[in-house]
Amino acid sequence: METFSQSIAAFLVVALLVAFLWAMRRRGLASFNLALTKSLAKQKAMQVVERLPLTAHHSLHLVRVQDRVILIGVSPSSCTQIDTFAAAALVPEMAEKR
Repeated sequence: METFSQSIAAFLVVALLVAFLWAMRRRGLASFNLALTKSLAKQKAMQVVERLPLTAHHSLHLVRVQDRVILIGVSPSSCTQIDTFAAAALVPEMAEKR
């Protein structure tokens, strides 16, 4: 019976940790760069390069589409394209990844 209660306690701790990390990621306070997500991102035509939270509701996003990088400003009321760059000119390592 003691093993069962220890198993339940360990499961609850792991569940609370997963819920906490999920909430942190939703708020933009945590990100996870696993090797698996990088290999999946190579197959996609569009990729979020970086996200910079400015306030709780405003952020900047760098999005790569093929050989272009787009800087997007996001607010609760809209998304605005701020600028567009060549991926190789912005970050030389991005051209090597392709």
